[in-house]
Amino acid sequence: MKGKIAYMTNPMEIEIRECDIPQEIDPNSVLLEIIQTNVCGSDLHNFKGDNPGRSFPEGLGHEMVGRIVELGENVNNDNAGNPIKIGDRVVPVFFATCHRCKQCLKGNYHACEQKFKYRGKVNDFPYFQGSTFASHYYIHHDQYFFKVPDKVTSIEVASSNCALSQIIFGIDHLDIKPGDSIAIQGAGGLGINACAVAKEKGANVIIIDSLDSRLSTAKRFGADYTINLNEKDTLDKQVDAIKMLTNDTGVDYCLEVAGIPEALSQGIHYLRPKGKYITMGNIGAKKVKLSPGLLVRKSIQIIGISGYNPEYLYEAIQSLERNKDIYPFSELLDATFPLHEIETALDKSLRR
Repeated sequence: MKGKIAYMTNPMEIEIRECDIPQEIDPNSVLLEIIQTNVCGSDLHNFKGDNPGRSFPEGLGHEMVGRIVELGENVNNDNAGNPIKIGDRVVPVFFATCHRCKQCLKGNYHACEQKFKYRGKVNDFPYFQGSTFASHYYIHHDQYFFKVPDKVTSIEVASSNCALSQIIFGIDHLDIKPGDSIAIQGAGGLGINACAVAKEKGANVIIIDSLDSRLSTAKRFGADYTINLNEKDTLDKQVDAIKMLTNDTGVDYCLEVAGIPEALSQGIHYLRPKGKYITMGNIGAKKVKLSPGLLVRKSIQIIGISGYNPEYLYEAIQSLERNKDIYPFSELLDATFPLHEIETALDKSLRR
């Protein structure tokens, strides 16, 4: 039997290839048929070729939900201990966790030295590994995966293994208390999820973007205030707006999920003294100027976040089940495409 994989030969160039679907799998592995895979902002960076950590040719994609079509003989439960069977929907952590390297032994599983051992390796058996722009996906023995509750739809859960998990993990690096303020730079998928997560912790949420449609969606996901960069088109105007919303102090926390390098040099101005800044959206090689003196004078902490510890995917799925009637997660996706139109989907995403 054959399956299909979207194969990136060069930046901005994709072709669909057929590969043999594994008929026998490792006793500790799982084979999925992909139900839905999403276009993430990092996929757009990779598609353009501006992620220094990628090479060509390779596969793309990591946000997904799949249906079990083959179970290794030793696999009876997901990583939370839930019984599983063929036909169940599951979501995998998209990277490996070796539990042996220096980072894993310190509990930093998101920084595992082997985390990307399968990424994009669609030339190597079992082919359907490390990339989700495909018909199937192979979960290796060193990848976590979790069963999807019946009440959570595939549309709602498909982005949980990236956007929501990473947001929960990142915000856990902040000590948010009820009444604290947070500015979120970017109202894409990460930013919208961040509104809901921060609001659940009791924060006053300010979200910043240049698109009214995104800012409107952010309000539905818990944002208390919005700042449109087309209206507040200078740093001084943005800082004044934030001070007006925070009794002239600046925000306690700032989260960058815009994927724009200049956001970092702007965001540190939004913070109060002793504030914390998390940058999560910038994975490219572009550089930006900023003022080290400002960081020192305000005693600002800057934290870079990539990935999440695997248990956060389970927490993300539980969060979806808990909040599905509060926030319209199913409305975050506005278009669907068949696999053979993946270049169209990527192009439309690039152009927002």
